[in-house]
Amino acid sequence: MAAPILADWIRNQKLKGPAAKSATTFDRNLEEALDVRRRDHALYTLKQNLWREGTAIDFSSSDALSLGASGLLRKEFNRELACYPDLPPGPSSSRIMDGNYQYLEMVEGEIARYHDSQTALFVSSGYDANVAVFSAIPRSGDAILYDELVHASAHDGIQQSQTTCRASFRHNDVESFRDALENVIHSQPLIRLGKRSVIVAVESVYSMDADFCPLQELIDAASEIMPAGTAQFYVDEAHATGIIGPQGRGLVCQLGVQKDVAIRLHTFGKALASSGETVRSALINFARAIIFTTAPGFPVVAAARSSYRLMAAGQTIQAQENIGVLVKYFLDAMASNAAWQKAERQGIVSILVKYDWEQKPPVSHIVPIRTRPRYSYWLVFHLAFAGFITYPVEYPIIPKGQSRVRLAFHAHNTKEQIDDLVSAICSWAQEMVEIELGQDDVNKIPRAAKQVYSSMYSDDGMS
Repeated sequence: MAAPILADWIRNQKLKGPAAKSATTFDRNLEEALDVRRRDHALYTLKQNLWREGTAIDFSSSDALSLGASGLLRKEFNRELACYPDLPPGPSSSRIMDGNYQYLEMVEGEIARYHDSQTALFVSSGYDANVAVFSAIPRSGDAILYDELVHASAHDGIQQSQTTCRASFRHNDVESFRDALENVIHSQPLIRLGKRSVIVAVESVYSMDADFCPLQELIDAASEIMPAGTAQFYVDEAHATGIIGPQGRGLVCQLGVQKDVAIRLHTFGKALASSGETVRSALINFARAIIFTTAPGFPVVAAARSSYRLMAAGQTIQAQENIGVLVKYFLDAMASNAAWQKAERQGIVSILVKYDWEQKPPVSHIVPIRTRPRYSYWLVFHLAFAGFITYPVEYPIIPKGQSRVRLAFHAHNTKEQIDDLVSAICSWAQEMVEIELGQDDVNKIPRAAKQVYSSMYSDDGMS
């Protein structure tokens, strides 16, 4: 089981710079840059999804509702394709030229209505959407305030914005947000006079910590401090769409604050839902990520529509509920395991779940396990040998010293699979406790990691 999962990763972590002396300067410089990642065993590689073939158990993919695994989405997608046999499979050009078409606008209208928004705009990806919003919407003289843990694409978009007043506030810290707003009011006279705006960027669910934005509290603080209408919220619902809210409509709809949020990003259909036609028009006219790219093709839009039709028909409600049950089952099992408790007390691991899961099932499908630096790889190796697909999360995705393994649960996972996952994690935790306490005089690194590292320097890789 471990061989196909780890062999490619092992091969790609071997240094190539020393063997590239005879290569061109161009190639040698690139290999030396890649070797920086390889030395930390942190080189990204493209892998086959073994869980699709049934050879490993998936605790990593984004198929939270199991629409892909169950075949529901494919069935609905094929039905949608059959209803429109004459639509071409690919786009003709940019939407501002002749790439726009009636079916696309129809689906955008459906998405807008589903999320109780006035308009929607379909874009190529969540990354493009964030870049489009921040490069097009904030005007000169506006300010951007953002949670320090917003997605990398939001940071990239903010760097491309016209604003010079940009500031972060501590993650999910309402008082830090209030202080940041006060600083903007005092330093920006046009905003103080209500002639410029503050764009507030947050995420409904932060995927690396699995915690929820205190959105209502932030909205209340902005209403109290800012002149009316000058604070406008942009909420990234990428990890909430389909999972949170009535029929997966997201956190904004769950809280009933649609009128208080200017723009929402829903990556289930890669759509930007906005509070009015003005925002949509501004994106079409000013966002280079929309202007200088082809319109989304019919199959892509049809797949998004198929997903929304399943949600609207109530066919994902049971999946939403099952995710909460499974995650709570996992958390309960971990909390009651003696080996885990000991490892947690020793500071080897901890579970990053901020909500009160003992009182009610959590709704997020994500559970991050924080480890000591570099231990994330060791845990992933151990889980791979046990037949589970998981991935370590390290710098630069997260700040240095905050290593973790990000578990993603799915509606199709079973309690038996979770029992096996808990057993595997806790056996690794017990092994690490023994190593750190010096009870294992032979092994200074866990057995799975030792086998992986030794294979890196052999000729045949994993056996």
